[in-house]
Amino acid sequence: MEWFEALIMGLLQGLTEFLPVSSSGHLAIMSNIFGIEGEENLTFTIVVHIATVLSTLCILWKEIDWLLKGLLKLKINDETIYFLKICLSMIPIGIVGVFFKDYVESIFGEGLIVVGGMLLVTAMLLTFSYYVKPRTAREITFKDAFVIGLAQACAVLPGLSRSGSTIATGLLLGCKKERLAQFSFLMVIPPILGEALLDGKKIIEGAATGAGDISIMALVTGFLAAFISGCLACKWMIGIVKKGKLVYFGIYCAIIGTVALVYSLLG
Repeated sequence: MEWFEALIMGLLQGLTEFLPVSSSGHLAIMSNIFGIEGEENLTFTIVVHIATVLSTLCILWKEIDWLLKGLLKLKINDETIYFLKICLSMIPIGIVGVFFKDYVESIFGEGLIVVGGMLLVTAMLLTFSYYVKPRTAREITFKDAFVIGLAQACAVLPGLSRSGSTIATGLLLGCKKERLAQFSFLMVIPPILGEALLDGKKIIEGAATGAGDISIMALVTGFLAAFISGCLACKWMIGIVKKGKLVYFGIYCAIIGTVALVYSLLG
């Protein structure tokens, strides 16, 4: 992997992790274009995932600080309840990630046909949530948190946006827009770290042979690009969700998904 390829893929990871357009789908498309696969792709994915987690911590540090201070009081309060909702939302992705992720990947793979199809599903979900969402909005309940967690678990499919699935599901449930982006980004931190740990375990156990020919320069470039673009995208996305303009991302996903399908069928 050359440094400019790492730069492009790092920027894509940082932007698409938070924007509802599927980071896994975009990375799969670019990996196919650049011819990057195997251990190089796996190692790079771990690095940029860690970068996006750090960008989330930087942008949402006030919310995280609020949660930690509330938890340290060791009593039932708003912070504790919010934390429990996040924990509940992570149960589905935890089960899928630990027990079924490899099985799902073995069935669906990461080919561009699957990616393109799931991008079209993302487009439909975003469009549907824009036109059909309830008029009244409420705070996120425990039931809402679990259903949103189920949506996140479904997003293990390459091309199905994690943030798009969780935010669109929350909108359809009638949750407040100003709460959804924050909740969605906080609930994704442990799964991203867990995914990085599982991929790292594959490398250690020999499922992948290591970093391959990927250079330190490429890893550093990708990390910085993902971190900086992730900070910008996270902050931007919070504002976008408040305005409820996700339909434009649905149009984008429909275009990219169609291009991916055509490219795959003609390639």
